[in-house]
Amino acid sequence: MPEKIIENISGMLNEEKWTRATLNDYAISNFQELDGVIDSVIANGVQDEVQSICDEHLEHTKNSIVALYISGVISLSKQQVDDTHLLNLIGIFTDNHKWTAVEYLCRRILDFGENKEALRTLAETLEHLNQPEQMHEIWERIIKVDYSETDMVRRLAEKREENGDIEGAILYFRKAIHRYVNKNQFSQVRDIWQKLVEHGVDDYEFFFLIEKKVAKSMSVERAISLLEELYPAIKEREEWKTAIEVLKRILNYDGRNNWARGEIIECFKALHSDHSQIDEYIRLSNLNQNWRNVLEAIADFEKHISFDAGSFVFHKTWGVGIIKEIKGDDIIIDFAKKRSHPMSLKMAVGALQSLSKDHIWVLKSIHSKEKLKKKIKEDKPWALKTIIRSFGNVADMKKIKAELVPTILTASEWSTWSPEARKTLKQDSIFGNVPDKLDKFVVRDKPMSFEEKTFNQFKAEKNIFGKIQAVRDFLDNSDPASEFFAEMFDYFTAFLKSGNVSVQVVASYLFVTHLSNTYPFLNPGLDWGFKELWSDIEDPMELFTQLEDGELRKDFLSAVHQDVEQWEEVYLTLFPIQLSRSMLDELLTAGYKKEVLAKLEQIIEHFREYREGLIWVARHSVDSPWLVEIGVKVEKILINMIRLLDLTFNDIESKREVSYNRKLNRQVQSFLFKEGQLQNFLVNGDKGSAVRVFTLLEDIDQLDPVLKRDLKTVVQETFPGIHFYGEKKSTEPITTSSSRYFFATQSSFTARKKELKNIVEIEIPKNSKEIGAAIELGDLSENAEYKAGKERQENLQIQVGKLKDELERVRLFSEDDREADKAGFGTVITLEDLVDNKEEEYTLLGPWESNPSDRIISYLSPFGSAFIGQKTGSTLEFEINDRQYKFKIKDVQPVNIG
Repeated sequence: MPEKIIENISGMLNEEKWTRATLNDYAISNFQELDGVIDSVIANGVQDEVQSICDEHLEHTKNSIVALYISGVISLSKQQVDDTHLLNLIGIFTDNHKWTAVEYLCRRILDFGENKEALRTLAETLEHLNQPEQMHEIWERIIKVDYSETDMVRRLAEKREENGDIEGAILYFRKAIHRYVNKNQFSQVRDIWQKLVEHGVDDYEFFFLIEKKVAKSMSVERAISLLEELYPAIKEREEWKTAIEVLKRILNYDGRNNWARGEIIECFKALHSDHSQIDEYIRLSNLNQNWRNVLEAIADFEKHISFDAGSFVFHKTWGVGIIKEIKGDDIIIDFAKKRSHPMSLKMAVGALQSLSKDHIWVLKSIHSKEKLKKKIKEDKPWALKTIIRSFGNVADMKKIKAELVPTILTASEWSTWSPEARKTLKQDSIFGNVPDKLDKFVVRDKPMSFEEKTFNQFKAEKNIFGKIQAVRDFLDNSDPASEFFAEMFDYFTAFLKSGNVSVQVVASYLFVTHLSNTYPFLNPGLDWGFKELWSDIEDPMELFTQLEDGELRKDFLSAVHQDVEQWEEVYLTLFPIQLSRSMLDELLTAGYKKEVLAKLEQIIEHFREYREGLIWVARHSVDSPWLVEIGVKVEKILINMIRLLDLTFNDIESKREVSYNRKLNRQVQSFLFKEGQLQNFLVNGDKGSAVRVFTLLEDIDQLDPVLKRDLKTVVQETFPGIHFYGEKKSTEPITTSSSRYFFATQSSFTARKKELKNIVEIEIPKNSKEIGAAIELGDLSENAEYKAGKERQENLQIQVGKLKDELERVRLFSEDDREADKAGFGTVITLEDLVDNKEEEYTLLGPWESNPSDRIISYLSPFGSAFIGQKTGSTLEFEINDRQYKFKIKDVQPVNIG
């Protein structure tokens, strides 16, 4: 069957004798017949053979319609971007004005996905065929895939406007103005700006966004002219706050704009028409005097105007107060501890901060802590809006926490509340980010769309990998038709024009290529690929290390495998960085078993350089038996894992990369002990391996002695009579007073945890409140209450640190830890004092239980540790602080410690 199909197509090509006359007679049915042939080709899996025959035929018959059509459709069916043959065919029929055939061919290309050229040609064809409605539908598709198209967007907006779809028209006018700004076509920007103003759009954030882009990409003067056209419409609607904002923007650009200065005075008068001191405050601030810096004058005026009867203020010593009345140049203020306090207006301007009635400080002063806590917990958006607006409509999580902890929420309550708050800030459309500052949040007067919010996050990200993640988030919830996406995509394509290869260029190439594979219409049409990019990379290993994105690393490796001749060498070089099972699988499949084994042995042998690599190999030696099958030795891995454990302990003590080494240390301990890998190896191996491995383990002083003891017990049970090197060195934890760990009873442990909780949740908040009260008394330099409070706070913090450290190091004592007939933790020893000829009795417990007056001593103390490990009948002598002791142990009994 396949042979017959190939023979049939060869015959069609050889018999084809196209002339101008037969072209005119070519109908849609002819293409449909060819589609049937192509379906058979694909069904029989002979696409490559047929495409090769057609391409060979085109070398000497370049206008063969059959060859062009069959090869072109097969190419697209393989999801290849190459549409050259079908576009050439479209050109042949276009030149002959065969519009019906052109339409069919365009739609055939579009069956495989959006294509800019095919869409444009189809739109022109539909215009020739006098099908305006279908043409407009194609325009809709064009503007989604071609971000450079502007006039079509505008014409679609005007069409909606003519049809009475004002909401739809506004949407498209907005899209058009974005594109005209990107092309720096100011006259068109101005025309559409005027259209939007005429339609009375109330989303002023959009206008301000366009104004800022015009100021940045064109000129400040043009941005001012747009604001001057926006202002009259706002003034007419008597939206005074917005009108003032517009005028402030103009004056920020041009402080000498006297028209804007005059207008803002009028707007202030209209906004504060019921204020008794409006004219006086304009005079005092010199707002109407051109010699005064206008921005400083506005700031002075706004501070003055906030002082009115009933307004809240804040004083750094007396706290929140309320203005009781204004008498001439004097203000009478009620503070909590200073009623009817008089202050001159001039002094008030410098000493007081105006507060809105919903400022968080005001709410704290007039509502109970319990009421605010309940509201904040139940309504997180309200809490966030309140705090952010309280501080100039800008706040980060650090500021939000400072306002809530410990005055309203405890530290533990914050740890529960804050993750949900962060989620609200990210997802709620009422919150946005300060441009270029991802961690600072603002409250929007009009909800922000997901697209705009993500776009702002994209702009605020300083790192290219953060920007890439922002685009991924954008596409997870939106599509590439957005104008915001176009600007983000342009950011990456701009790097591809750079002459120097950097990590940004490589990351951009990989990301743009990935997007183009998903959305073919995004293809930037580069005349070079990864092969050319690779030849310009000076240090592939360093560059790969700088690729901080897992998906990009996978794409990089895939491109290396496809386009780099000696890809296996690159894989082996990069493996210690990527540590990917798939990389090894590809190498083994390609026959590089010897090279893979050599690389793994290098990682195991030189584990000091490849620390994470050794841990990866260790884990995969258990999870993936194929590592053992290719010759990797498990004993060598475990021995070097123990050495790595020792190395990380030493680096931590030496303060070298502490966080990194702690992470590795936890991973190694988890693998060896928690997961039982070391024990499994020892009990299933031979005695010699057990001795070698355990001897290394024994030399790690920082390792929990309990782990050593338990492991030693298991080995001794497995190999009775086994002798370890250095056996005389005791491994019992209770004999090692210098050990990091120590024993305690359950009751002592519970008491210490309760003590820590009391300090953190009760004592520290209580003391903080007392410090706050002391601050209100003023003059901290002579404030004894404040100094005492700060000193107590410091002592409490020291206590917390000490308790946390001890709770990390403590080990609960169990009966399994007791060694029969030997003195140790949890025993009562009866002694004969051979110096003073008397009998004494002591109970040996830990430092937490120690109480010398009751003859309970710590087994870690110099006196207590002298008896550890001794049996009844033993005689011992020792010296402490120049005093000689000599005892004979008469009896050792266990203590019931519950």
